[in-house]
Amino acid sequence: MDIQIDPHTLERAEERGTNEHEIKDVIQTGSSIPAKYGHIGKAKVYDYKQKRFNIYYEQKRVEVFYTI
Repeated sequence: MDIQIDPHTLERAEERGTNEHEIKDVIQTGSSIPAKYGHIGKAKVYDYKQKRFNIYYEQKRVEVFYTI
């Protein structure tokens, strides 16, 4: 499957703590979640074990909403 991600979307995703590899992984292997407006939603939890905004997190959940 050819997954195309808009450059602006990637920029915003990186600001929010994820990257292109994780987004593609979520689309291919994530669990389905409810989505609005005819979109598809998928989510996946990753080990994180880092601080973000001075708070330590064991895991992070990446949610992706997309269309085909």
